[in-house]
Amino acid sequence: MVKVLLIGNGAREHAIAEAIIRSQHKPALFSFMKSNNPAIAELSSAVRLGSYGNLNDINTFASENGIDFAVIGPEDPLNNGVVDSLKRISIPAVGPTKQLAQLETSKSFTRNLLSKYVIPGNPQYRIFTSMEGIKDFIDGLDGVVVKPDGLTGGKGVLVQGDHFETKGEALEHCREILREHSVVIVDEKLEGEEFSLQCLSDGTTVVATPPVQDHKRRFVDDKGPNTGGMGSYSSEDHSLPFMTVADVAEGLAITQKVAEALYRETGEYYKGVMYGGFIITKSGVKLLEYNARFGDPEAMNILPLLKTDFVDICKAIINGTLNQLDVEFEKKATVCKYIVPKGYGLPADHPDAQSMSAKIDVDDVQEARLYYASVDKKDDGLYMTKSRAIGVVGISDDLESAERIAERAVSAIHGPVDHRPDIGTKRLIQRRIDHMKKIRG
Repeated sequence: MVKVLLIGNGAREHAIAEAIIRSQHKPALFSFMKSNNPAIAELSSAVRLGSYGNLNDINTFASENGIDFAVIGPEDPLNNGVVDSLKRISIPAVGPTKQLAQLETSKSFTRNLLSKYVIPGNPQYRIFTSMEGIKDFIDGLDGVVVKPDGLTGGKGVLVQGDHFETKGEALEHCREILREHSVVIVDEKLEGEEFSLQCLSDGTTVVATPPVQDHKRRFVDDKGPNTGGMGSYSSEDHSLPFMTVADVAEGLAITQKVAEALYRETGEYYKGVMYGGFIITKSGVKLLEYNARFGDPEAMNILPLLKTDFVDICKAIINGTLNQLDVEFEKKATVCKYIVPKGYGLPADHPDAQSMSAKIDVDDVQEARLYYASVDKKDDGLYMTKSRAIGVVGISDDLESAERIAERAVSAIHGPVDHRPDIGTKRLIQRRIDHMKKIRG
């Protein structure tokens, strides 16, 4: 029997756990989580709760259970060097080493890598360790994006026109970032439509999964603060309504070149998920950032569609034989909507803030799938725990049907909860199509 260690406790990891358990190899799942996800626990042969920084605890749990390989869900354990630690006790992993995880953990590393190896996709950018020269660079840009160098949970990017208005404000944000971080990155603001392209890599072969569009903003019509992601959708043709086939190919080509560059730069093969956040502009596809793991929510769009055995994919990634495997996905559309506490993303003094750890009730959601995220199962039921609670996924032959399935399921979850009803709707998608038509001229 194959024994698989899963590290992580969110909805993304619930989707990964489900993909592992679906395998024809009938694997046994062992899960290391920082908090107890009841859905993952139910699928697991054994569970250990602990810190993602306690690598000895993770190694002990893996050794005790004779683990064959590990799958790393979130970015924190990657940043802590969990893959290196497991490698020292001869347990391979689907996930990059700490050095290679810089693809996500250091935005300056990635920008400089593309620059050094002349890989297309970089916007105009500069990296600063002090305020010196920032004003001159900002003054030369039409629009500005500022961000710290490091992990920010998808919430650290500040965009002119969205989070601030003037270049003077941009300068002040740079000053604030440098008070807390050693590095600030300033990019030109790009105009276009974003998409997520999660690719599987064994270090030499890179395989794209269906592209997905995420929705970071908390409220309807892309209003409000950035979040970890309020939901996402994918299309049955494995493109997106505003994309061309060439756009997907361009994103994949950039990722293939980055995988090659990583090996040339570090001497290590990147084994895991290379998730590119791209934007389609009038001058082609540009890279916003990379993540070194599956997206959350985007994993919930693509893993349920996977036709190829996920354990076989993991083994191929580890063994460097991904080129020998035909990775296939069902031709279905998906819509994911996150159920969150009403107070999610709002100030602590907001009247809805008390909803953050409230009890919720889940009725029969019929054909939709539920992926548990930040929830706690107590004797008297299910409670939210301050962050996104449940990913609700509708899957169907077309987007309209998938959206209806997801929206019907949302109404079966009761409590002080909220979601974005516009995700996956014809109206919002048409806005994306019109936006892209205008940009392409």
